[in-house]
Amino acid sequence: MPLAPGLPYWRLSGYYFFYFAYVGAFSPYFGLYLQSLGLTAWDIGLLMTQSQVMRLFAPALWGWFADRTGKRLPVVRWTSVAAVLGFCGFFFAERFATLMAAMIGMAFFWSAALPLVESLTFDHLKSEAGRYSRIRMWGSVGFIIAVAAGGALLDRLPIAAIVPIVATVLAGISALAFTLPETRGGLHHEAAPGGLRQILRQPRVLALLAACFCMSATHGALYVFYSIYLSDYGYSKAMVGGMWCLGVLAEIAVFFYMARLMRRFTLRQILLASLAAAVLRFVMIGWGIGSLTVLVAAQLLHGITFGAYHAAAIAAVNRWFPGRTQARGQALYSSLSFGAGGLVGGMISGYLWDEIGPAWVYTLSAGFAVIGWLLAARWVREEPPEVTPSASIKGETA
Repeated sequence: MPLAPGLPYWRLSGYYFFYFAYVGAFSPYFGLYLQSLGLTAWDIGLLMTQSQVMRLFAPALWGWFADRTGKRLPVVRWTSVAAVLGFCGFFFAERFATLMAAMIGMAFFWSAALPLVESLTFDHLKSEAGRYSRIRMWGSVGFIIAVAAGGALLDRLPIAAIVPIVATVLAGISALAFTLPETRGGLHHEAAPGGLRQILRQPRVLALLAACFCMSATHGALYVFYSIYLSDYGYSKAMVGGMWCLGVLAEIAVFFYMARLMRRFTLRQILLASLAAAVLRFVMIGWGIGSLTVLVAAQLLHGITFGAYHAAAIAAVNRWFPGRTQARGQALYSSLSFGAGGLVGGMISGYLWDEIGPAWVYTLSAGFAVIGWLLAARWVREEPPEVTPSASIKGETA
C-alpha cells in the first residue's frame, strides 16, 4: 500500500534513525569507556542508569508542558539542543562527580523528546497506526549502523573516541528535530472521557504499565553490563558490536511484519509471548556465555523481547490514552518502563554483579519477566474492537 498523502515518512524515520543510533553508540560502548577510567561496577551502574533516573520524571514533566501549552515540537527541538550541550561535559569530565553532572545534564533533556515524537507519529498516522512499526524500524537500522561502526572504530581507536562519536550522533538528533512537521491543528485538544485519572483506574492499564516496568527491569543488566560481560570473557569489541547488531536485526524483522502479526494476534497474546521469551533469553545469556550458539540464539530473541513487546505496548498506550491524555500516556509508559524499570534493573545488577556473579544476575533478570507475565496474564484484557488494527494496514508497505 502506498504511503498516506502528507505523511512525512522520511523525516519521522530519519529522526528515529538518529535517536536510536545514539543508543547504539552509547549503550554498548560507554560502559567500557567508564571502565577505562578506573570506575567500579557500582559507579558504572550509577552513571549508566541516569538515563532511567531522568526518565522517571522528565518525560512526564515535558509531556505535561506540551499538553498544557500545545508546544510539542518546540519542546522536542530545544531539549535536543540542550542534550548536545549537556553531553559536551564528557569532553572534560574524568572524576565521578563531574561525570555524573554531565550524565544528568544530558539525560534530563534527551529523555524529554521521544514520548512526544511517538505522539506526533501516531497523530500523523491517524487511523493507520499499524504503520508505526515501519517508521520505528529505521531507528533499529540506525542502532545497527552505530553499533557496527562503533565496534569497528573502537577496535582501531582508543576507547575515549566514543565521546566525540556519541556527540556527533546527538547533534544529528538535534538537526532532524528541526525538520519534523506538526500535524494539522497541533496536539489533540479534545478531552478524553473521564480524563487521565479515570484511565489509570482501569485494571488493564495498571497491569500493562506494571508489566512494562518488569520487562524493562528484565533488560536492565543487558543494557548496563552485556558489553562488559562479553568483553571480560574475551570477546573482541567487534564481536560485542556484532552481537548487539544481531539482536536488532531480529528486531527489524519483527517490526517489518508487525502489522501482520497484530492482525493475527491480540496485543495481550503478543505481550505474553514476549515476556515468556524474555525468561528464556536471560537464562540463556546468564549461563551460556561460553557458547556462541547459545548467545546467538539469545540475541535473536531480542526481536520478540523488545520488537514485538514494544510495538504491542505502545499500540495499547496509544489506544487507551486518547485525546489530550496521549502525550502524558506516552510519557507514563516511558517513565514507568524505560525509566523506573530500567533503573531498578540496572541498579540491582550493578549492586549484585560482583557479589553473586553475572550468571545469577541474569537469572534474576529472568525473574522480573516471570512477574510481568503473571501480571499480563491476569489483568491485561482488551475489548475486541480495540485489538484489531484497521483493515487499511493489510499488506502495507513502506
